[in-house]
Amino acid sequence: MIRDHEFQKFEIEFLKKEKAEMVRNFQIVEALYDEAVTLGVIPLKNPLDGIEVDLRIAKVINSVSTIA
Repeated sequence: MIRDHEFQKFEIEFLKKEKAEMVRNFQIVEALYDEAVTLGVIPLKNPLDGIEVDLRIAKVINSVSTIA
């Protein structure tokens, strides 16, 4: 069984070796945006549609005290 600290050490070393490729990352973001437009998710017809639900959820979350 892999312990958490061993996995974290492996993950940190892996990320250090992995180089960020800006062009590739922008291509991925652009492809995701194009797919969202194709699916009709973006642009929103009414950006405030469903805001009441979001406000109710935020009110409930913010009213709960944190447990120490």
